[in-house]
Amino acid sequence: MKMVADELKAQGVPVERILYLDLDQRKYRKIKTADQLEDLITSSIHEADQNYVFVDEIQNVKGFEEVINGFREDGNCSIFITGSNSYLLSGELATKLTGRYIEFEMFTLTFEEYEQMKAFYHVQISDNPMIELQNYILEGGFPRAVLIDNLEDKRRYTESVVQEIFEKDIRHRVKIRKRESFETARQYLINNFGSTTSISNLQRDLKKNGQTITRQTLARYIQALVDAKVLYECNRFDMKSRKSIAGEKKYYLSDLSFYFALNTDNRINYEPVLENIVYLYARSMDSRVSVGRIGKLECDFIMRDTSMNYAYVQVAYTIAQGRETEDRKYRPLEMIRDNYPKYIATTDYLLQKRNGIQHVNLMDFMKAEKIF
Repeated sequence: MKMVADELKAQGVPVERILYLDLDQRKYRKIKTADQLEDLITSSIHEADQNYVFVDEIQNVKGFEEVINGFREDGNCSIFITGSNSYLLSGELATKLTGRYIEFEMFTLTFEEYEQMKAFYHVQISDNPMIELQNYILEGGFPRAVLIDNLEDKRRYTESVVQEIFEKDIRHRVKIRKRESFETARQYLINNFGSTTSISNLQRDLKKNGQTITRQTLARYIQALVDAKVLYECNRFDMKSRKSIAGEKKYYLSDLSFYFALNTDNRINYEPVLENIVYLYARSMDSRVSVGRIGKLECDFIMRDTSMNYAYVQVAYTIAQGRETEDRKYRPLEMIRDNYPKYIATTDYLLQKRNGIQHVNLMDFMKAEKIF
């Protein structure tokens, strides 16, 4: 948001017509009500001119929606708001902010942004893309983590982020009576990211571990994690019936560091990890993503861009191990009869040519900021 404000200044907008309020700052800590926020904005803008109002951590003010709607209706304010609270991300905001608005969803750093951030802060980047990819996987994409020297401290930082999300974005909004049960469900979903999951299967597995939780409670826990952007929900789509498959979903992490910070195991299962990276990359490029099923076979991802163009993507660490591995990834794509582009994304640098399907090196593809 500060970058947008700086850009306005660079375009010649007078500083006095740009109001930036960070409600976490000490001087604004007493701004808690809608009336207080309205008085603060009114006293700081020029009502006869076009103003640009930036409010960070807007969820600190109860009833802020009416204030924002009021200034927007006056017509002389462009308003930018941010907040980390799950309320802002749950869909409830759309019903209370009437009229036109644009939502920008922020993601943690993608692979190419991770390298750009390291270069910006003069942090050493390996000449070997595979080493950099592994560093990205283990360290995660939180920008502040780039400035922390050792991996153990990076993970402590990520743990604190997870805890803050729970305390600020979930616990205050969702009534969680059994914290232990919630944390067990959260850990299960984080540990099984990229796997097909249903509430029934999750409920059964938790019961085996001595945790009895109702379906309704589990659904509420999952939705809380999705609203707080700990997890992203990826529906499965049957390509023959052209319908979503009820009950079967995959969940991907908003950042891979969540998994490694909350587990002591450093071993990397590259299949779900690379899927997670591709999923977040596609979402950051404004694509809609679902998992495809063709008969008994599965296509890792069906992508749809803003122009309603489709693409089909299979992800693997490598297809160079043998014909069986190659066939497992190519066969679902070869069964798709339409003419939308099809991709195999791997870490291989020796690229295969087969039936017009594009085999791409994942690191090069992302560093070039290409779109599937």
